[in-house]
Amino acid sequence: QLQLVESGGDLVQPGGSLRLSCAASGFTLNYYVIGWFRQAPGREREGVSCISSSGRSTINVDSAKGRFTVSRDNAKNTVYLQMNSLKPEDTAVYYCAAARRSICPPFWTRDREYDYWGQGTQVSVSS
Repeated sequence: QLQLVESGGDLVQPGGSLRLSCAASGFTLNYYVIGWFRQAPGREREGVSCISSSGRSTINVDSAKGRFTVSRDNAKNTVYLQMNSLKPEDTAVYYCAAARRSICPPFWTRDREYDYWGQGTQVSVSS
């Protein structure tokens, strides 16, 4: 069974850090671009970051630049999202998604660009 599983979500204070993981089972991530998305209550899901299959190219939305870093370890079949300087507005369920291609698509924030999705992990930023 092809599956993506996110982990690492937690309750953290403003200014804190978290590292999310996205682990694949049933397939190898080497051939897949990975996107990170988030959905806050009452809001649409939005793209946060994207990483190429090799890991050499990454994209972040403006709100994540300078704070979030996406990386991958293909040997471990896992992609990471390091989030620093967290703000209350970062509170959301975070999802990873896989698209079978080598580079992030031009419209990488669109759900339909991706083939597989994880179930999400909750990140809450509050004092």
